Amino acid sequence: MNKEEIMSKIVERINKCNACRLSETRINVVPGEGNIYSPVMFVGEGPGEEEDKTGRPFVGRAGKLFDKILESVGLKREQVYIANVVKCRPPKNRVPMPDEVEACSPFLMAQIEVINPRVIVPLGATAMKFFLGDSVKSITSARGKLYSWKGEIKVFPMFHPSYLLRNASKAPGSPKYLTWEDIKKLKKMYDDFTRQMKSR
Repeated sequence: MNKEEIMSKIVERINKCNACRLSETRINVVPGEGNIYSPVMFVGEGPGEEEDKTGRPFVGRAGKLFDKILESVGLKREQVYIANVVKCRPPKNRVPMPDEVEACSPFLMAQIEVINPRVIVPLGATAMKFFLGDSVKSITSARGKLYSWKGEIKVFPMFHPSYLLRNASKAPGSPKYLTWEDIKKLKKMYDDFTRQMKSR
């Protein structure tokens, strides 16, 4: 089976999943979308209201800001892969419970295995904790740094776009300013990885 076929099998399983309580309140599952050959994979916390309605990740207000962040360095969402730690919306957008994360984690791990990205970008504290555990205390101290993960995969945490919506300032040192610095670093990594893949 090729990558596309394996990913479609994973999505099929996600669609049928009722392994935790989140399946009882969802409208749609939100498996993820994008380029399964991309060197960069973004991982958020979980679907929100708009995502639950559409079955697509990052399409609400935070998603629109996410698109703008990508576009600011000439990237499109079709060039990367976007997923979440949990595939169903937690009620009232609460943080997913540890047992919900555990029930859903085999799906995310299977997606990572298929995509085999060079760098995973956890957006926000919940996603960061999934990859780095308690080794880092906060997203503020971890963002913009590269961490070794499994195999050759690196983890590069960034602020979640919804956090940026609540912090509008663009002054030096503000979350928006720091995100601009981070996305420029990420674009350079993306370009370097893409070049390496082409030269193989």
